[in-house]
Amino acid sequence: APSLHTFSSHLPLAMIIPTLLSLLCIVAADKFMTHEVVPDVISHSPKHELFAEWDSGVETTLGNELTPTLVQKKPRLSWQAEEDGLYTVIMADPDAPSRENPSKREFLHWLVVNVKGSRLRTGTTVTDYIGAGPPEGTGPHRYVLSVWKQGRKLTADDYGKIVSRTSSEGRPHFRTMDFAKKVTGEADPRAVAGNFFSAAYDDYVPTLHKQIG
Repeated sequence: APSLHTFSSHLPLAMIIPTLLSLLCIVAADKFMTHEVVPDVISHSPKHELFAEWDSGVETTLGNELTPTLVQKKPRLSWQAEEDGLYTVIMADPDAPSRENPSKREFLHWLVVNVKGSRLRTGTTVTDYIGAGPPEGTGPHRYVLSVWKQGRKLTADDYGKIVSRTSSEGRPHFRTMDFAKKVTGEADPRAVAGNFFSAAYDDYVPTLHKQIG
């Protein structure tokens, strides 16, 4: 009888790879719904998984738990991008000040627009990155990273005032989907890529809270 290896070796690679990618997309979509990122932050699961890695060596893996200490500095990002496309990157916390009482949903942690391809350094940073800072006793918060294909180049009229890492101005009550509709020009947009992690209070949080006042 033919072995599994013999069978698989006769399957064309052109069939295997799309099948595996489809399965991975299904798993990712399920994670976004299981953790209620859909519908709390975005309306649809992203088309692709966003790769995000911090200098501390940790990565996002669709809902893994990290710590504020490990995500202090902005991550390196990678996604499937069109070389000449323009993209917006958003990171937001829908659980501010807590998941049970998200009265400040969403709290904006990072906003970069007009990114050429996936070269983050080419974009305009509208809201400086600040890491996870869940208040003590509020449990784990979700931190959602999403990338959106822009319909056009954005101007200051679209994104407003630049917010530094020492300011909380304009961060509470952000709406990822509202901004996504503006940048894509679509009524019901879907993120090109996305990922998310959770984090609970640790000893770094008071330092972050002092930083943003």
